[in-house]
Amino acid sequence: MGKIFYLMGPSSSGKDTIYKKLLGEKELHLNTLVTYTTRPIRVGETEGVEYHFTNEEKLMELENQGKVIELREYDTFHGVWKYFTVNDSELDLKHHNYLIIGTLESYEKTKKYLGEEFLVPILIVVDDAIRLQRALNREKKQENPKYEEMCRRYLADAVDFSDTKVEEAGIFKSFRNEDFEVCMREITTYIKK
Repeated sequence: MGKIFYLMGPSSSGKDTIYKKLLGEKELHLNTLVTYTTRPIRVGETEGVEYHFTNEEKLMELENQGKVIELREYDTFHGVWKYFTVNDSELDLKHHNYLIIGTLESYEKTKKYLGEEFLVPILIVVDDAIRLQRALNREKKQENPKYEEMCRRYLADAVDFSDTKVEEAGIFKSFRNEDFEVCMREITTYIKK
């Protein structure tokens, strides 16, 4: 029976970097389960790596086919952006383990859809000041920085990843990403177990 290693954490906690590094660790035998979004692609992102970038029409088509596992909607400064997981041809839990990036909300919905026995949460935490600086540095690199949206995400994460919500999700282990190499060693060891 395969597992989905569910990588979560507030924005700018290093999830994308950790995700790419874990996928590069061949001895972990992790497959990608890429989620979908209707938000615009950012500089440095690649279709099918961080997300499948799509539109409302494709989302409606997938919903009509009963393939949407979970869906989240965010009213941003630039319109409504949707993020969702799809039960598509990439998912084969009989034969493979997967790595996915998500939120506490998507973790809970996926757990309800697939069953808790298939999910292993990996929660990344970082000091708030470090996260804010990372977010600012990332946004500065964008062709059209969206500072308002960066601030909205930062404030929303304080609520979405509160200690209460983490505990309610049944997550009691986290990984601190302030020293990347130490964090990676701890996560790799955890996955191997």
